[in-house]
Amino acid sequence: MRITVLAGGVGAARFLEGLCRAADPADITAICNVGDDFAWHGLHVSPDIDTVIYTLAGLEGELGWGVRGDSLAALGELAELGEEPWFQIGDRDLATHVWRTERLHAGRPLSEVTADLARLRGLDLALLPVTDDPHPTVVVTPDGPLDFQDYFVRGRASAEVVGVEFPDAASASPAPGVLDALATPDVVIVAPSNPFVSIEPILVVPGVRDALRDTSAPVVAVSPIVGGEAVKGPAAAMMQTLGHEVSALGVARLYEGLVDVFVLDEVDGALAPAVEALGMRAVVTDTMMTSADRRLALASAVLDASGAR
Repeated sequence: MRITVLAGGVGAARFLEGLCRAADPADITAICNVGDDFAWHGLHVSPDIDTVIYTLAGLEGELGWGVRGDSLAALGELAELGEEPWFQIGDRDLATHVWRTERLHAGRPLSEVTADLARLRGLDLALLPVTDDPHPTVVVTPDGPLDFQDYFVRGRASAEVVGVEFPDAASASPAPGVLDALATPDVVIVAPSNPFVSIEPILVVPGVRDALRDTSAPVVAVSPIVGGEAVKGPAAAMMQTLGHEVSALGVARLYEGLVDVFVLDEVDGALAPAVEALGMRAVVTDTMMTSADRRLALASAVLDASGAR
């Protein structure tokens, strides 16, 4: 079974961890958001890609990102030198960014570097950035635009979001393998990720949304909103300020026309008929990935819901 996953953030990484136990990892392709990528002291950081790699390699940090039990000696030294330590990079995590940046500066594309990094961490799935080109996410607030990490980390996602923009999207091209992964799988899964800043940055790369719409495979999406709240991150607040209903149904409406099956948590079971009125089949199950067993159970339920196995 060939499985393609659109992935961004901690929720996607945890879902993929369960999926890699529910199916053969060699049959899985994860297309990752790169809108969060940025330069930190001259180093290229790919937060969503790294979160997937660390999680699947068994290195997932205590907060869902970074490396578990990492030290902060380099960050402390930068603080001693007067640098504001607003973005927390641990020492083992730092090695990843040094390694990546050196290869990018040598002219290798992000997709090749990512594939090598995943292989060196012992992963068998195919991990693809959606594009090799610069493709930043910009968050628009009443006080002006913010680079994503300035909004999310430096500002702790406290600013009101009135828009999300992708200024370089039109000039970006899908990375090698991305469109093929959407054209030929047995199932496509939209992971439980923020629809505005994790999934939309993938879809706006030219050709990707059309490929998802045109695929012959069933497309299954998992709601990141449970009981009217985001499982993690600012998705619920964004939905409210951007004028959408803050519910699993609100997420389903965002995916109308792209998704065949929509997976809701049990607490949102009453919304299933309204989801189905959008032309999707609603599946109600436990979507809370608070343990390894629950991650596996959700991934298995999603595969069963797709009808592809």
